[in-house]
Amino acid sequence: MSLFGRLYRGETSYDFVGARRRFLVISSVLLVASLLSLAIRHVNLSLDFRGGVAVETHNPAGAGVGDVRAALAPLGLSNARIQLLADGDELRVQTEALDADRADELVRAVAQVAGTSVTETSVDEVGPTFGAQIAERALLALVVFLGAVVLFMTWRLEWKMALSGITALFHDLIITFGVYSITGFEVTPATVIAILTILGYSLYDTVVVFDKVKENMEASDRGTFTDLVNKSMNQVLMRSVNTSLTSLLPVGSLLLVGSFLLGARTLLDFALALFVGIAAGTYSSIAVASPLLAVWKEGEEEWTRIRRRLDRFSGEAALPSGRVTPTLETARPRPATGATPRPPKKRRR
Repeated sequence: MSLFGRLYRGETSYDFVGARRRFLVISSVLLVASLLSLAIRHVNLSLDFRGGVAVETHNPAGAGVGDVRAALAPLGLSNARIQLLADGDELRVQTEALDADRADELVRAVAQVAGTSVTETSVDEVGPTFGAQIAERALLALVVFLGAVVLFMTWRLEWKMALSGITALFHDLIITFGVYSITGFEVTPATVIAILTILGYSLYDTVVVFDKVKENMEASDRGTFTDLVNKSMNQVLMRSVNTSLTSLLPVGSLLLVGSFLLGARTLLDFALALFVGIAAGTYSSIAVASPLLAVWKEGEEEWTRIRRRLDRFSGEAALPSGRVTPTLETARPRPATGATPRPPKKRRR
């Protein structure tokens, strides 16, 4: 049977827990790169979070960043954030919160250097208090979501599975924000909505795996907890891959066509978080949550006793290649002679 056929039927036998060191190296590289970028470059928060004034207009004069910065220097706004959009056809200038008079001077200066009129210039103003409120509510939504997830997984599964799933969620969050920091894309309210969405995707894959682990735990013929996790992962692997692919394909189309080809920046903020988060969530449910749970549970007294019993029955020697680790059912001791007892003979009268 082909590999795809065995994957589709859940008949593979890949040792996911045994490959945890390899997964740890990959995750460590991604996390370190993300944390370094967050510490050095920070995250480009949008106007909605930071507050300030954003001026956007067409750029028929073809003004560059240096030209705009020179025009803003007399206003004391030389530290303004200047962006050239749509291959330089549009110009965007963002500053801190300003009073009404200075905001009007900013609009006139930008319109003049760009070669357009004030009426053709769009202005967005957000006060610092309002921006702080939006950031606070976004953080509150994330905390409430994580708390509800922990309670549900503890009730439905167990608390160690809940904490393993939350660890995978933080893994996905750090990588997603790291990608935003590296690329310099703005974090907008649409990004927060996308992040809450991808956390749901990540949890879905993790809960599917853990639910299968719990189902296999209730079976009478079971081995070590590592064997249970590997068996469960191989059984649901194709399901997780199919679910992720059916989500990544439309999101990738939204990211490529809607954002890059059509130039819709709102779609870019939303689609980038979705794409990175779904991919990271699929990886973390396989490479982070499940191996972490296996290592954690193997330290429990029950599973330690099972492992010792299996090791005692299997002997000190290593198993030959191709043999399966014995389970509690197959590892029962046999009679010393191996002979079947005979029924007693009848005496002759």
